[in-house]
Amino acid sequence: MTSNRLASLSQRMAAVTLCLMVLMLLLNAACWWVPSLNSIEGGYGLGFSLTDSFISNLGINFVTLPGWQKAGGMLLSSVPLLALTVGLYRLRALFQSYGRGEYFSISAANHLGAVGRAVAYWVGLNIVCEPLLSIWLTLQAPSGHHMVTLSFGSSEIVALFLAACIAVIARILRQACEVNAENQQFV
Repeated sequence: MTSNRLASLSQRMAAVTLCLMVLMLLLNAACWWVPSLNSIEGGYGLGFSLTDSFISNLGINFVTLPGWQKAGGMLLSSVPLLALTVGLYRLRALFQSYGRGEYFSISAANHLGAVGRAVAYWVGLNIVCEPLLSIWLTLQAPSGHHMVTLSFGSSEIVALFLAACIAVIARILRQACEVNAENQQFV
């Protein structure tokens, strides 16, 4: 692939990443306010992360859920997504760097490392926010029906492994950039 095509592809990926960031947050909010979007309500199956898994597992009826509880649920389920959004923002910055032809730079390595950290934070915040969200959503349940849930499964393990791989690759790229800068001084 020529460098012009690679730069063009990188710019397109930066635009797609921006759209994904916005769409992800809007879709999560929409799932809380428009129950027919969720797969639970027999809708379109557009659940997102904690939102979809919680509502199906807890058997929450969206129609009877008060607005303050929906708003709180939306905010709690958005916290991990905000960490992921930061990672996507840094991924977008990485693609923009590549679009400018900066393939071998410390800033590219830093952006890549930030993506890895953001994915790890996203997993960690999902784990922390899940019990908080289950408590929040069952606040008005009758006595004996309150729930605290916690889960850690294969998708979290895979995401953490990928985050670690990205972080290691970023460190390798950073080291390679430093070696390259040293070699450039000798030439």
